[in-house]
Amino acid sequence: MDFVIENIRLRELVAVVNENKAFFEDFINFLNDHGFNSVPEFINTEDDSKAQSTILAYLIHKSDAKLYDGLGNPYANGKARWYFLSWFLRDAPAQRLGPLVMHMPGNSPNERKARLLNELRKYVKPLFPETASWEWPALSEVLIARLEGSRRALKGTLFEAVVRRCLASVFDKHQIELRIGDKQIRVEDETYDVPVYGLEETLLIPVKTRETMGGGHALLFTRDIHKSVSVAEGAGFHCLPVVIAESWSGKLEDLACEHFVYIQANPNQITKIEPILLKELENLVDVFKTVS
Repeated sequence: MDFVIENIRLRELVAVVNENKAFFEDFINFLNDHGFNSVPEFINTEDDSKAQSTILAYLIHKSDAKLYDGLGNPYANGKARWYFLSWFLRDAPAQRLGPLVMHMPGNSPNERKARLLNELRKYVKPLFPETASWEWPALSEVLIARLEGSRRALKGTLFEAVVRRCLASVFDKHQIELRIGDKQIRVEDETYDVPVYGLEETLLIPVKTRETMGGGHALLFTRDIHKSVSVAEGAGFHCLPVVIAESWSGKLEDLACEHFVYIQANPNQITKIEPILLKELENLVDVFKTVS
């Protein structure tokens, strides 16, 4: 498969972010309805009580505006508003703020979130004094960065589904009695995306994807694959890593397992990758039969 020069990931992210502009505009309208003439006025207000009550009202507010994740799927209303305000205030709702919410005063989760977000509002106010920092072009850059992480995680889940689908097709075609697990499993500190169960044996399939070419993360990517295989085999499981990477110099032949699938392709090309993956798995029918 040919190398992809175009940054497909960026193009897709920009398209999603552009769809999210309507959500930002809905937020501005909400502020206007609650006594703020502009976003900077809301950020810079000295009326702490008004700001916090406005945030709380926004968290429980319902409208037709949608906030989309990195793959273009709409978030649920409450999650959308919590995520949006957190990103808007240049923070991370799940990784950093989530654990802090439970320690905030309030009689409900939304009250605690509102208290935390208002504290963040006061903190970032002097850090971003320019009006332009609170306009759409600046926020769109923030959303691109935040949604990239969302997209990466969702793409991983998407590839798990592709692997399961291809395995099911191969097993059905060749009448192989194996059960494909519908959830990841954990062995020691390693997570395996697709477990396949036979009567007495279990095959663990870690799905590893990499979009970029080179850099320090390439070494970490290689180490991650080797560790995943070593832990599985050391625990008495069979392991079949599926690696999808456009340009990667790792040596799969050195892995502690007999078989692997390596597809040299940009992981963004899902429709092109799936038939190749199906063919690669077809070549491993004898391996699957030994597990069953």
